[in-house]
Amino acid sequence: MFEKMSLKVYLISQTVNHDYDSYSDAVVIAENEEVAKRIHPRGHINYSWSDKDNEWQYKYNRDLSAEDEWTTPKDITCILVAEVVSPTYTAGQVVCASYHAG
Repeated sequence: MFEKMSLKVYLISQTVNHDYDSYSDAVVIAENEEVAKRIHPRGHINYSWSDKDNEWQYKYNRDLSAEDEWTTPKDITCILVAEVVSPTYTAGQVVCASYHAG
């Protein structure tokens, strides 16, 4: 039988980087607040946070600076919005994000 996993919906936001071509916030699915802060608004398919290197790492070895458009987990505000039990949502998923193009 299908075992349902309870996940949480978080609003993550930052005010450190508010230049053009940056993200201000996103709604993400995660197991807890610390995991939510390590989700880049572009999504886990593209970026992952490295605690070892203390930086965002692009998974496809392209020279993109994720800090220019987002910030580090220590500067991210995280608010619990809801809990979900649904096979539709997966941990690490970005539901929506606010990107400010310049």
